[in-house]
Amino acid sequence: MAVFEYRGVGADGRPAKGIVDAESARAARAKLRKDGIFPTEVREESAGRSLAGRPGRRAGRRVSATDLAVTTRQLATLVGAAVPLVESLRALADQVEHPTLKPVLARVRERVNEGASLADALADHPRIFTPLYVNMVRSGEASGALDIVLGRLADFTEKQARLRGRLGAAMIYPIIMLVVGTGILAFLLTYVVPQIAQVFAEQKVVLPWLTRALLAVTDVLRGYWWLILGLVAAAALGLDRYRRTPKGRETLDRLWLRLPVFGRLVRMAAVARATRTLSTLLGAGVQMLPALGIVAAVVDNRVLAGAIEAARTRVAEGESLSEPLRRSGQFPPIVTHMIAVGERSGELEAMLSKVADAYDEVVETRIAALTALLQPVMILAMGAVVLLVVLAILLPIIDMNTVLR
Repeated sequence: MAVFEYRGVGADGRPAKGIVDAESARAARAKLRKDGIFPTEVREESAGRSLAGRPGRRAGRRVSATDLAVTTRQLATLVGAAVPLVESLRALADQVEHPTLKPVLARVRERVNEGASLADALADHPRIFTPLYVNMVRSGEASGALDIVLGRLADFTEKQARLRGRLGAAMIYPIIMLVVGTGILAFLLTYVVPQIAQVFAEQKVVLPWLTRALLAVTDVLRGYWWLILGLVAAAALGLDRYRRTPKGRETLDRLWLRLPVFGRLVRMAAVARATRTLSTLLGAGVQMLPALGIVAAVVDNRVLAGAIEAARTRVAEGESLSEPLRRSGQFPPIVTHMIAVGERSGELEAMLSKVADAYDEVVETRIAALTALLQPVMILAMGAVVLLVVLAILLPIIDMNTVLR
C-alpha cells in the first residue's frame, strides 16, 4: 500500500492537508472524499527501501535523534491524554514535517489500523526504530503503560542527542583549526617555497640543511601528490574493510580501550550508554535477559558487548549480573559494586541510572577539558610548523645579506 500526500478543502471550507494510505491515487481520492475532504492535489510520497522494508524506493533522509525524541514525546502526550492510538498516529503524521518520518508514521498508523500492535508496526522500519525502541514499546503495550514508556523513551533519546550534540560542538573548533592550518601549509609548500627556491637556485646560494630538507619535502609533495593521496585512500579503505570484519572490529575496539587518556574516556562513554539503556529497559518492564541482549547490541564497543553477552549467559544460568561483569575486567569496580548493591536492595534500575548520570557528567567534563587543552596544543603545533617553514626561507636570505656585506 502506498502513501499519498494530499491538499484539499474540508467539509467546513477550510484548507486541509496531510497524508493518506491507499492502493492508488484514485483510491486515495475516494478515501478522502469519504472522510469529507475534497482533494485538489494528491501525490505519492517516497521513502527509503530500508525504512519501509520494500524494494524499489528512493532512500530518504536520515531521522536524527532529536527529531525522534520530539515525535516520541508528542505521541506520549497524545496517548496519555486518552486519545486513541490510531487517532494519535494520524495527528502525529499530519503534524510532522520530516520528509522521511512523515510517510513512515503513515505506514505505522495503517498497520495499527489493520490490527497490528504498535511495536510490530514500528519493527517494520529498523533504520528509524531500534530494537531498544521496539522492545520498550512492546513492553509498554503489554503492561498498559504505553504513555509512561514513551515518556521514558523520549527522555532517553533526548539525553543521547544532547550528549552527541555536545561532542559535535566540542570538535568544531579543532576541526576548523586543522583544515585552515593544513590549507595554509599546503599553500606555503606548493606555491611560496618553490618560488623562493627558484631565486636561490639562480643566485647559486649554498642552502642550510633546514632549507634543503624543506625543498625535498616540497618536491616530493609536488611530484608525487597523486601517489600519496592514493596510498592514504588505499590505507583508509583497507582499514575500513578490516573494521567491518568481526575480528577487525574487536581488535580496533580493544586498541581504543588501551589508548592513553582517550581509552578511559571511550570506556566511560560506553559504560554510561550501557547502564542507561539497561536502566531504561528495566524501568519499562523488559525482562533482564532480553534487555541485556539489546544492551549488547547498542554498545558501540565490541569488547564491552562481548562482556555483556557473557554476563547474559551467566545470568540465564542463575548467577547475579554484577559477578560476571566484575570478572570480565571491562567494567570499573565502582560500576559492578553499585550494580551489586542495586541487586541486593531491589533497586537495580535506580542504581544503573545513577551510574549513567555520573559517567555522563564525567565524560562531558573530560571532553570539555580535553577540548580546552587541544586548542592551544593545535595552535602551538601549527605555529611550530609555520615557524620552521619561515626559518627555512629566511636563513638563506640572511646568509646572502652577510655575504654581500
